[in-house]
Amino acid sequence: MRAPFGLACVLALFAVLPRAMAQSTDWPQFLGPDRNGIAQESELISQWPAGGPKVLWRVPGGVGMSGVAVSGKLAVTMWNSPEGQVLVALNTADGRRMWSSVVSKEYENAMGDGPRATPAIAGDRVYAYSGDGVLVCAQLATGRLLWKHDVVGTVGAKVAEYGMASSPVVVDGLVIVTAGGESTVAALDAEGGQRVWAAVDGPPGYSSPAVLNIAGEKQLVAFTAVGVSGIRIEDGHVLWHYPFKTPYDCNIATPIEVDGKVFISAGENHGCVMLDIQKEGDKFSVDQSWASVDVKSVMRNEWQTSVLIGGLLYGFDNVGSAGPVTHLACVDANTGETRWRENRFGKGNLVAADGKLWITNMAGEFIMAKPSASGYVELGRAELFGRTRQAASIAGGKAYVRDDAEVVCIQLTK
Repeated sequence: MRAPFGLACVLALFAVLPRAMAQSTDWPQFLGPDRNGIAQESELISQWPAGGPKVLWRVPGGVGMSGVAVSGKLAVTMWNSPEGQVLVALNTADGRRMWSSVVSKEYENAMGDGPRATPAIAGDRVYAYSGDGVLVCAQLATGRLLWKHDVVGTVGAKVAEYGMASSPVVVDGLVIVTAGGESTVAALDAEGGQRVWAAVDGPPGYSSPAVLNIAGEKQLVAFTAVGVSGIRIEDGHVLWHYPFKTPYDCNIATPIEVDGKVFISAGENHGCVMLDIQKEGDKFSVDQSWASVDVKSVMRNEWQTSVLIGGLLYGFDNVGSAGPVTHLACVDANTGETRWRENRFGKGNLVAADGKLWITNMAGEFIMAKPSASGYVELGRAELFGRTRQAASIAGGKAYVRDDAEVVCIQLTK
C-alpha cells in the first residue's frame, strides 16, 4: 500500500537539496559511491609490502555493525557509547575525533549490540539510522543535528528482531530506509525530515535499498522480508514485485543490477535468483532469468552483498541456518553456473577496487585477492583488527575497517 505525503511541497524544494552522493574517490555510503561494493580507485598495491600492510592509524571506537562512510577529510560511522548510539566523525589523516552526536539511546540485541546501518553522506549533510529505527540528519562539518525522525515509531511498527539495519540511500531530494508496518519502505524529505511517501506492506527484513536502472528506468529497488520491489522514486508507486520470503525475515543483502536485471540472494539455505524485468506500455513483467533456490544453491548471501566484476558474481555462500559453514564463490551472472568455490573460506565480507577483491573476515584478517574466472587467487593476508562483520571502505588510497573496539585506517598505495 502506498501513501504519498505532501509531494508537491517537496518537489518545490528539489533545487536546494543535495541531489547525489559525493563522487571522485569518496566512499560516501553503504557499499560505496555506486552502492555496488566497488570503489572508484586506481594505482593501489598488488601485494603487501615487506612487514605487511601499513596501518596509518587506529583509534578507539565502540560496539556496533555500522560501516564507515568517507567524504573528503571525514570518516563517519556509528557505535554504542554510554551516551547512547552516537554518530562519530574522524579525521581521515590521523583518526582524531572531530565531533560526535547522540542519535538515540544505546541499542542492545542478542545478535550483537549497537547500530547496524552505515551513514550516508550527501553534500554537506550526513544521514544516520539507529538500531531502534531513529533517522537523523546532521551537518557534516560540525555534527549538529538538523532534524530527527522516529521512522519506526511513526508508522506504528515494531523494531525488527535483529535491529533496524537499512542503510539510508539519498536520491532526488529524498532519504529512504525501511521501517516495517503497513508500508515498510519510507521516504523522507532530505531537507526537513517530513515523510513524503511509504510503500510495500510487511516486515522490513534487513536489506538496504538501492537505486538501479531497470527496464530503462531509474528505480528504487527494495528487498524486504517478503520479497523485492521496484518503486518509482518520486511518489512511491510500486512498479513490480517478486515474492522471496526467507526464514526469520533474513533478506539482508542489497539487490544488484546486472545488465538491467536484478540479482537477489539470501542465506538460511534459501538461495538466489536473477530476475529479468521488462516493461510493456506502463506495465512491468518479472521473470526468472535463472534461479538457484535450495540447500545446494550456488550463492546464499547471509549478510554480505556479492560484487559483480566482468560478468561474474563474487560472494559468500553460507551453508545451513545462520551459515555455520561459509564458502567463497564465483558465479557466472548470465547463467548461474558456479565457476569456482573456495570451500570453508569462513565468514567475511568483500568489496572491490582497482581490479582486486579486498576481503575482511571474522578472524580479523585483511585479504587481497585477484578476481578470476578460473579459481581463487590470494595476493596477501594479514591480521589487522578484531572480529568484524563490516566490509572495508576504500577511499583516497586507504581502507577503513572497524570492529567492536577500534577504527583502523590502512594504506593501500605504495
